[in-house]
Amino acid sequence: MKPFKFYLGLRALCVQVLVLCSCNTVIVGQNLVPNPSFEDYVNCPERLGNFDKDVKEWSAPSSGSTDYFNACSSKMGTPENFNGAQRAKSGTGYAGLYLYAPDDYREYLQVELGEPLEQGKKYQVSFYVSLAERSDFAIKEFGVLFSNAALQLSTKKELSKKLLYQQRENDYNYMEIGYSNFYSDTKDWVPVHTEFVAKGTERFMLMGNFKNNRRTRLFKTRKNAKQGAYYYVDMFEVKAVGTIPNGRVAGNTPSVKKIELGKTHIFEDVLFTFDGVELTLKAERELREIYSYLATDERLSIAVKGHTDTIGSERYNHSLSQKRAKVVADYLIGLGLPETRIAYQGYGGKNPRASNKTSKGRQRNRRVEFVITQDKPMDTPADQ
Repeated sequence: MKPFKFYLGLRALCVQVLVLCSCNTVIVGQNLVPNPSFEDYVNCPERLGNFDKDVKEWSAPSSGSTDYFNACSSKMGTPENFNGAQRAKSGTGYAGLYLYAPDDYREYLQVELGEPLEQGKKYQVSFYVSLAERSDFAIKEFGVLFSNAALQLSTKKELSKKLLYQQRENDYNYMEIGYSNFYSDTKDWVPVHTEFVAKGTERFMLMGNFKNNRRTRLFKTRKNAKQGAYYYVDMFEVKAVGTIPNGRVAGNTPSVKKIELGKTHIFEDVLFTFDGVELTLKAERELREIYSYLATDERLSIAVKGHTDTIGSERYNHSLSQKRAKVVADYLIGLGLPETRIAYQGYGGKNPRASNKTSKGRQRNRRVEFVITQDKPMDTPADQ
């Protein structure tokens, strides 16, 4: 399965762990993942598939040949290597692995946590991902498996539930993290994370795709697709999460301004190019701030409203505005906001903010608004 790795491009991934605010402050504990950005190595990588022997603390739990990249190497280096050019999200190293490939071929990562997780305690797991440019597919969920004992299985296929539960001495806590349209991002490091309550048996963490090809939700990135979905990963974290009412966090933890409930607000940095639906880095930064506010109170919901300028037909503009609202909603869901707490709707060019006679005015009209309430979202998606 390895030869076609030479044709894969490289790009990068993701995330920022968050959060807090003025009334309820969410705090995050110490990272329990050793060597989280793959900076410490036994050997500078010189060939494909040697992750298991090259990287300190980490291993490959199956016979799939996961890869390691580091700037120390001329053959498996960063930022430039045979896959393309990509800087690490943190430091100079990162890992690469197939999450989908012909004949159910799979690759995985495994690490022993700094300490076992505590039963009943809430934790956040996060990492950054980026789809290699020449991948033919992208997957729509990333799998994370916690176990109480290390796995070492002699298979190159998916680590299915049937196979896992044949290991009678082991106990598992499995979760999938869905990432809407951002699973196919080949330009930026994309954050992937979720929160969960520990069973108290979690000592090891595995990451990969635990489904076979038939059950894997896919997005085809190019025509005549035959190869796999190869991702680069960096900056893993597993941290305890707690909430302190009226508390403060030491250090440089950002605060979130109080937002008036029930009032329409404008995302000042969520502006789009003509006919575009892509989020800029400034837009993503603003959305992370809004997510931080929403994370302080589970009663808060958000309604997202997309708008366009008046160039084009009314029908087309409505569809475009719907896509703009959806891309914002998807990003917030990707950060961890439950789908039940968000709704989106497109309004086309019906509600201009500025004159459509000038280019600056039209750009201001290509916007997204939001309303936050303490009950169900005020709008519902038009296509749901």
